[in-house]
Amino acid sequence: MSLTVIANVYAKFGKVDIVKAELEKLADATRRVEGCISYDMHQNHDNPAHFIFYENWENRETWKSNMKAHHFDAYKKATDGSIEDFVVNEMSKISQKRKGA
Repeated sequence: MSLTVIANVYAKFGKVDIVKAELEKLADATRRVEGCISYDMHQNHDNPAHFIFYENWENRETWKSNMKAHHFDAYKKATDGSIEDFVVNEMSKISQKRKGA
């Protein structure tokens, strides 16, 4: 069963630029992971310290494996002390509107 992940990352005050740069590196590496269907990064217009990831994975196992990968460890090390909050929601699609319907 496929998995959708919505992740909210909040940078600490004064750390937005470093967090954004490291998240961009993380996104580039994650998109190359086998089993990653899509990995989209967004930044809040009203609160630039708030980043949202909308991720689609072939299954939960591939996502969990990614969370243990070298590039994820490198991100955590580079942003140590720079993250205010990190909230992850694992979701399952229950319906989809067809295009043109």
